[in-house]
Amino acid sequence: MIDHIGILVTDLDASVTFYTRALAPLGYTLMMKFEQGAGFGAGGKADFWIGIGQPTDKIHVAFRAKGRADVRAFYDAAVGAGGVDNGPPGVREAYHPDYYGAFVHDPDGHNVEAVCHEPYLG
Repeated sequence: MIDHIGILVTDLDASVTFYTRALAPLGYTLMMKFEQGAGFGAGGKADFWIGIGQPTDKIHVAFRAKGRADVRAFYDAAVGAGGVDNGPPGVREAYHPDYYGAFVHDPDGHNVEAVCHEPYLG
């Protein structure tokens, strides 16, 4: 189980704006903001952190969504906030038959995903 994750971003304000909009459909909010970083979370705990720095490599982070509608809402919000499409909402059967995800690149090129694993019920 992961307690929290942190990534480096080159423009804190742009990334705060992006993640505030992109993660809202997943129930995440901006919980703390400091001069050098910010924390986002749900349920009263910040578990996704961004901090000013020079990313040395791009990372991949996947946020669990409650359902397929939330995956689609994340994708729409993220692209609307300036994210770059890296895979629209859909089933990724290569992972498993019920893997439903959407991928975007954030302002620094990090691969950000929302995913749910519930079977499609029609």
